[in-house]
Amino acid sequence: MDQILEDFISALRGSGIRISISESTDAMRAVELMGYGDRGVLKDALSAALAKSQTEEEIFEECFERFFAFDAFSNRKTDSAGPMETDLNTQDSLLTQMLLSGDNAGLSVAMGHAARQVDITGIKFFTQKGLYIQKIMQQMGLEGLNRDIKRFAQEDMKGRAEKLEAAKEALFENVQNYVERQYDLFASSATEEMIEQYLRNIGLSNVEQRDFQRMRVIVQKMTKRLNTLYSRRRKTANRGLLDFKNTLRNNITYGGLLFEPKWKKRKIDRPDVVALCDVSRSVKAVSRFLLLFLYSLNEILERIRTFIFCSNLVEVTHVFDEYSVEEAVTKIDMGVGLPIIMGRTDYGGALLDFKESWLDTVTDKTTVLVLGDARNNYGDPRTEILREIKDRSRRLIWLNPESEPFWGTGDSEMKRYLPHCDLVRRCNTLNHLERLVEVLMRTATLH
Repeated sequence: MDQILEDFISALRGSGIRISISESTDAMRAVELMGYGDRGVLKDALSAALAKSQTEEEIFEECFERFFAFDAFSNRKTDSAGPMETDLNTQDSLLTQMLLSGDNAGLSVAMGHAARQVDITGIKFFTQKGLYIQKIMQQMGLEGLNRDIKRFAQEDMKGRAEKLEAAKEALFENVQNYVERQYDLFASSATEEMIEQYLRNIGLSNVEQRDFQRMRVIVQKMTKRLNTLYSRRRKTANRGLLDFKNTLRNNITYGGLLFEPKWKKRKIDRPDVVALCDVSRSVKAVSRFLLLFLYSLNEILERIRTFIFCSNLVEVTHVFDEYSVEEAVTKIDMGVGLPIIMGRTDYGGALLDFKESWLDTVTDKTTVLVLGDARNNYGDPRTEILREIKDRSRRLIWLNPESEPFWGTGDSEMKRYLPHCDLVRRCNTLNHLERLVEVLMRTATLH
C-alpha cells in the first residue's frame, strides 16, 4: 500500500474511525484512480471509502485537513538575519545550502522525508516529542550543519556563521511544530487508551469526581459491546446451529441432496436479577457503578429489581422506571425522596426487611446479587435469612469490594455469609463488573 495512504489510515484509526482491510483496499484503489493531484477529488474519494457515518465524516474532515496540510517553513529568524545567499560553496552541506538560500520548499520536502525515515507515525507519548525532533534533525543533516557553523566561525566568517545559527534555530522551531502536529494525529488515541485502561482497573472507591463522566463513557462502551455480543448469540439461538448428522439422516430419501436442513436448538436465558446494594460510605461508589452497569444491559437482562440499604432497606426499581439510567443513579446516590436511613450499616436488618416485604420476588429463575463489604458493625448478621434467599433463588452471588484477606476481619461477617452463597467475587473495578456479565449469562445449552 502507498506509504502516505497507509499513514493517513493509521491517523484515522488513531482518531477513532474503525477501518477494515477491505475498506483500506477500496481507499487504495481510489487513490490509484484519482491520484494526489486534485486535493478536493482525493478528499471526496477517500471519504466515500473510509467514513461510514456523520460522526466519522466529521472526524475524517478534521484529520484530512491536518494530515494533508502543507508544512510551510517560517522565515522569521532568517529574514531578520539578512538577505538570502545565492553564492553557495559546494563544500557546504546540503542542509546548509538550503538554509542559506531560503529553499523552504526543499526544506519542507526534506523534513517530510526525514520524518518517514524515523517513522513519525510511531509517536505515542508526549515524552517522545523531543526524541523525534532530534531524530528528524539528525536525518536532515544536523551533523553537517553544525560542522559548517563551526568552520565558518574558524574561517573568520562570523556574519555567515551567525546567519546559519539563526537559520538552525528556525529549523528547530519548524521541526518542533511539525512533530507537535504529528503527535496530535497519531498519539491522541494512545493517550486515551492509557487513561481508559487506567480507569478500568482503578478501585471504584478511589475515582475522583472529575473522572465520573469519563467513567460513564467507558461503561457505555463496555455495555454496548456486551449487549451486541449477547444479543447476537440470542438471535442465533432463534434458529440454532446446523445439525449435520440429523440433516444427512433426514435427506437420504433425496439421494443426498440437502433439501431439509435440521437445526440444533439452543436456549440462552435472559437473567432475572434482584440486586441488593450497600450504599454506605465505604461501598457507595461501587454500588453507583454496578447499577449504572446493570441498567445499561437492558438488551440481555430480562428484569432487574433493585434495593439499596444502609440502616434499612428500600426498593428503588421505580426510580429507574421514571428516569434515565444516569439520572436515576444520581438521585439514588443523593437519596432524593427515598426513605433510606444513612446511619450505621445493618446487614441483618436489611435482610430482615427484604424477607418481610419482598421475599416473594425471588423465584427459581432469579439471580440474586448482593453488593457489600459485609461489615455489620457487630450486629446480628441473620445468616439464616441469606440461606433462605439462596434456597429460593436460582443462584446467589455476593460481590465484595474488599480484598479477600480482609474478609472476616474486624466487624466483617463475610466468612459467615460465604457458605450461603453460590459464588463470591471481589468487585471493585470496571473490569470486575464486566466479568460479572459472564457469570450472569449462562452458557447456551443444547436440547
